[in-house]
Amino acid sequence: MSKDLNIPDSPTPGPPAGEIWPRPLETPAAETRTQNVIEAFHRHFDGAPTHLAAAPGRVNLIGEHTDYNDGFVLPVALHRDIRVALRPRDDDTVRTYSLEYGEWFAFKLSQPEFNRRLLWSNYVQGMAWSLQEAGLRLRGMDAVISGNVPRGSGLSSSAALEVAVAKALLAAAGLDDALENVALAKAAQRAENQFVGVNCGIMDQFISVLAQKSHALLIDCRSLEYELIPFPTKAALVIGNTKASRSLAGSAYNERRRQCEEGVAILQKVMPRGHEVRALRDVSWEELEAHQSDLPELIYQRCRHVVTENERVHKTVAALQRGDMVSVGLYMERSHASLRDDYAVSSPALDAMVEAMLNAPGCFGARLTGAGFGGCAVALVQPGQEQAVADAIYAQYPKSAQIWPEVYTTQPGPGASITRLDQG
Repeated sequence: MSKDLNIPDSPTPGPPAGEIWPRPLETPAAETRTQNVIEAFHRHFDGAPTHLAAAPGRVNLIGEHTDYNDGFVLPVALHRDIRVALRPRDDDTVRTYSLEYGEWFAFKLSQPEFNRRLLWSNYVQGMAWSLQEAGLRLRGMDAVISGNVPRGSGLSSSAALEVAVAKALLAAAGLDDALENVALAKAAQRAENQFVGVNCGIMDQFISVLAQKSHALLIDCRSLEYELIPFPTKAALVIGNTKASRSLAGSAYNERRRQCEEGVAILQKVMPRGHEVRALRDVSWEELEAHQSDLPELIYQRCRHVVTENERVHKTVAALQRGDMVSVGLYMERSHASLRDDYAVSSPALDAMVEAMLNAPGCFGARLTGAGFGGCAVALVQPGQEQAVADAIYAQYPKSAQIWPEVYTTQPGPGASITRLDQG
């Protein structure tokens, strides 16, 4: 493939991915990263890029395992992202170099094919496939890809890659405005669902596209209506990466989906006539309790998490809007307990991380974030107390988990962008 698609030999390895604490995510290091990816393009493609695309990862403040139940979620974008420096080509060849992996991959737009060796390449190919399925006529490009969203941590590095590549492909084809934001998020989700083969919901791609700085995003995962929720200046976020294996997350995710669907099927039969139940989103706490005896105990517990989590999302939004951080923290703690006890997707590592966060001064509340079984937890903290929370994590978590963590701090960041670079 390298010879046929004219991929240069012996690429120069890139730097290690990401920075970790104590460097905040919103420092001038962002500009250094931009310069690094542009310089890498010069080295690998003998010339200057014309555009820079960027798309952030995300952390979900609350609303876990509700998206595939047509429910509500409240994510924020990180100040960590995937960046793509690109230059259009006059043919249908896409040549990419991953700075962190130190790997080349190239393909024809007319012939995307799942690659079992270079898994990251499938998000690039899948995005090209999805945009073409939407009827868009693309053109080739040369691109260097770089990211500092931690991989495999539950912070949606895959969605960030999809959205950044989508922005890059559209720019290369002169189609920057061809898809409005919601359609772009749907195209990215389709790439992951149908090409990569991960049956994810819409949240990750949606927040990566639509985020705004200093705001959380309330998303109705059924209607795809959304509302920007101002994030109070008297709060900050600390993310603790357990670095624990997430090997159970995929199989457990699919199992939880099936259990929710089983609960819906039962409730459809026993709910009063005229009450349509398409998903657990359509069931209130009172209705679920009234039909507890109709559900197997395990299915009832799974349903109870989803139903109460949807309610917690709305309560959290109301608390954020009135600046009540104590209540937001309480809802986060209740969310974690529900994920641990009713949905059974926590782990000893995640529980240890949340406990360390909650023991720190200035922490309003904490919970696991993402699918579970590893990955990250998120804490809502008082500004100025981020270091205290990080110190508590480093002091307590390794003793419990026997793993050295990573810690990141952030305020809600902006969504995806495309920038035309000065060629002068």
